Amino acid sequence: MTQSWVTGANRADCDFPLSNLPYGVFEVSGRPPRCGIAIGDMILDLTELVTNGLLTGDDYGFDRPALNHFMAAGPKAWETVRNRVTDLLADGGSAELRENVALCRQALVPQATAQMHLPIEVKGYTDFYAGRQHAFNSGSILRGPENALTPNWSHMPIGYNGRASTVVVSGTPVRRPLGQTLPGGSATPVLGPSRRLDIEVEFGAIVGLPTELGQTLTVDEAWEHLFGFVLLNDWSARDIQRWEGQPLGPFQSKAFATSISPWVVTRAALEPCRHPAPLRDTELLPYLHENAPYFFDITLEAHLTPADTDRASRIVQTNTTHLTYSAPQLLAHHALSGCRMQSGDLLGSGTISGPERHNFGCLMEQSWGGRDEIALEHGGSRKFLEDGDSVTLTGWGMVNGQRIGFGRCEGQILPAPQQIGKAG
Repeated sequence: MTQSWVTGANRADCDFPLSNLPYGVFEVSGRPPRCGIAIGDMILDLTELVTNGLLTGDDYGFDRPALNHFMAAGPKAWETVRNRVTDLLADGGSAELRENVALCRQALVPQATAQMHLPIEVKGYTDFYAGRQHAFNSGSILRGPENALTPNWSHMPIGYNGRASTVVVSGTPVRRPLGQTLPGGSATPVLGPSRRLDIEVEFGAIVGLPTELGQTLTVDEAWEHLFGFVLLNDWSARDIQRWEGQPLGPFQSKAFATSISPWVVTRAALEPCRHPAPLRDTELLPYLHENAPYFFDITLEAHLTPADTDRASRIVQTNTTHLTYSAPQLLAHHALSGCRMQSGDLLGSGTISGPERHNFGCLMEQSWGGRDEIALEHGGSRKFLEDGDSVTLTGWGMVNGQRIGFGRCEGQILPAPQQIGKAG
């Protein structure tokens, strides 16, 4: 059953048809934040289904302001709820909701009237470097093409632990960070706003099932621990990063904000979008071997809207097929040391770049380190982000002519603080 009786769910341009059913946390007047599922132009209030006996069984925690409790229940619970909701929303399915007008009015909330929250309580955030083209491009800019890839890159997913505390939901403004930078030709750093503020078009994986301290995972087991995926923009201050990243890598340059989309698209929804692993020029160690296609074919775009216009210019079009390491490989490698993984951990893919300039997933690559202007479709140009700029990420897979979409991941750049301290 691929058609739904819910408004907007069967449009060709709809991100949320019946075959998607992503999870999020929403709030409307008179109801505290709670879990819901996007369908067409509406949100299905899962707490209302439980209260009215249409969704029975275990305590899924849908009345909580995060999905963590439900995610920790595991794949069997995920499958049970998905099957039941599909039946309730499908043409020709159960009439228990469809024919109950009063309950429909209560349980189906227009997305336009809802405030979206972070869908998960982010327990930990790790950002990886899983795309070869991005690694080669950024390495070439910094060290030259002959030394672009470090010797370890082709053998394992490189990553660093980011800040879970500054992961924000789409729509949250992003303030330009202050930091130390080293001006060209100077031996002494200066303090000030970042002048090379950038985006990173990424794909985020969310851990559902936790692990115990000391527990390791195969790639196949790691796949079963993943609940779903979000769009992710890891805002980056390139000038701060270049000065501070010797020798330990990103710190303040990535700690000020990471935006994610409000809807978590599940593994089940993306099953038809699975894609084989890329050809490799280096044999991976056995613990990273994959026995199934764990990559996806998901189109990703970024649009930039300057403050003085409402016309957005597409600045990136790329695809998750350009990744070299899959989400379960990232998780298996993360757990290899015995690191305890928690329900609600967020794993970023790193910037996703393809072979052509318009496929490069950040402005640093597109401007080649600030050397080249990037022309905007509707006039003007950029090398890096300016105050007032808004950036919107979108993403979707196509299944039998239907979009399996993620909604929007957006943020607007606010000016840096005027001073350090409370008044700033």
